[in-house]
Amino acid sequence: MAAHERPGGPGAPSAGGPAARLGLALLLAAVVTGVLVTVGRLHQPDYSASLFGQVALGALVLKSWLATVTLGLAGVQVLLALWLYNRLPFAPTPPRWVGPAHRLTGVVLIAVTIPVALHCLIAYGVQLTPLRVAVHSLAGCFLYGAFAAKVLLVQSRRLPGWALPVAGGTLATVVAVLWYTSALWYFDGFQLPHP
Repeated sequence: MAAHERPGGPGAPSAGGPAARLGLALLLAAVVTGVLVTVGRLHQPDYSASLFGQVALGALVLKSWLATVTLGLAGVQVLLALWLYNRLPFAPTPPRWVGPAHRLTGVVLIAVTIPVALHCLIAYGVQLTPLRVAVHSLAGCFLYGAFAAKVLLVQSRRLPGWALPVAGGTLATVVAVLWYTSALWYFDGFQLPHP
């Protein structure tokens, strides 16, 4: 029997192969999202909770600006990822610092969201009405599920070429949805802009 024919040999499918890793990432995203939704639904909202000493309108202003910073960082993340994978037209070969800058920007992005998310969870929980609030609540929970899945996928060396761009694009899209349903809503006078 050749080495590639033995169970567990180089030619045999492994339990940790690309399909298993993708399935595990999807499961992780679903579990993290589900736990956050459940906690948010069971939690009794504390509308007097503060964010860095700010309550009510002050917290809303601060959260709107932090969400805007997060959106900007998500844009930087997308540009760095495109550059890193040579997908930016007319850009030179990425220098060594692009990879570490991409990772650092991602860490800062998530770090900026944590106080905002904790305030939302403590002050409001997960609410399913009205529609804007439901979309915002569920997207906020999904952000951390998608982040956990991307961290898992980044550690894998044998993934389909589309996996990381889809994971990163999903994160950037969720950040845009969160910004649209919160910061833009606030900046536009407590209403969403009409097309």
